[in-house]
Amino acid sequence: MNYQKHLVDQDSTIKEALAKLDVLAADAILFVVDHEQKLVGSLTDGDVRRGLLKDMSIHQKVIDFIQPNPKYILKSSYNVEDLEKFRAANLKIIPVLNDAHQVINVINFRFLKSYLPIDAIIMAGGKGTRLKPLTNDIPKPLLKVADKPIIEHNIDRLITYGIDDFWISINYLGNQLKEYFKEGESKGVQIKYVSEEKPLGTIGAARAIKNFQHETVLVTNSDILTNLDYEDFYKDFIQSGADLSVVTIPYEVLIPYAVLEMEKGSVKSFKEKPTYTYYSNGGIYLIKRELLELIPENEFYNATDLMEELIIRGKKVNSYPLRGYWLDIGKHEDFQKAQEDYKHIKF
Repeated sequence: MNYQKHLVDQDSTIKEALAKLDVLAADAILFVVDHEQKLVGSLTDGDVRRGLLKDMSIHQKVIDFIQPNPKYILKSSYNVEDLEKFRAANLKIIPVLNDAHQVINVINFRFLKSYLPIDAIIMAGGKGTRLKPLTNDIPKPLLKVADKPIIEHNIDRLITYGIDDFWISINYLGNQLKEYFKEGESKGVQIKYVSEEKPLGTIGAARAIKNFQHETVLVTNSDILTNLDYEDFYKDFIQSGADLSVVTIPYEVLIPYAVLEMEKGSVKSFKEKPTYTYYSNGGIYLIKRELLELIPENEFYNATDLMEELIIRGKKVNSYPLRGYWLDIGKHEDFQKAQEDYKHIKF
């Protein structure tokens, strides 16, 4: 969304502001800024009507009509509880400010599910060897599922949860990814790139990033198709007090026979045709930012290596069992399954 359409200078006339409000239609609210783009107030049709009823003129300045204390989100310091309060109060359109109180974005909950305080790193440097010849001339993340590339499905879903600070780790045919997404302008987000000169595993490239915007970092593989609820994942991460949380995929294994429970050669009990549930790594993680410093620089390093290191250090590694759809597109049969599943599953 082009947030500039919601901004109006404090020295503009009410007539000029009304023209902007008319274009905004159902989203008719303006945020009034000074010459440094700092927020000074808000303006709606109702504010204009109340001013005109007091014999004010449409040729007067906007500053004379404003509500001086609008709600806002401070980019460097907010939480999900703040968002829930806004939604409970039916506040749908909210400005986002930097530390200088300049408006840097305007979010609209008619289009966003949330606005999570997260940086996202998408690992997209693999060669996709098992998908050859499809990946001979195109990186796996740019292979299309239905109407768009796999990685774009992931980015678009993250954007619906308000994530707008992205890093993409690239290696094999990485320039194609840079050409496709550029710096994120077409998506209304910021996208930066980490170039791997050599393969660095599933999380090694994260060590090179220094200027995160938030305290929490999401790391995800680029070749996953999922309808994961990222807000619920984030809330569980915060409420659990975890240092790292990993999305886990439950697998049930049905044993078609009675299973004996033994102790020192003696049968103590048995279970008739039991079902056991196991959890596998889903390749999506939430991590406290400072813990990424444990990753060695410019070395091959997997997310499972970091998890093991955190466990050794007594940190809390949490499992978040997935309650939705997940598919790792690694083989040709996975790629075909993704095409069919996408027709029938809501993402």
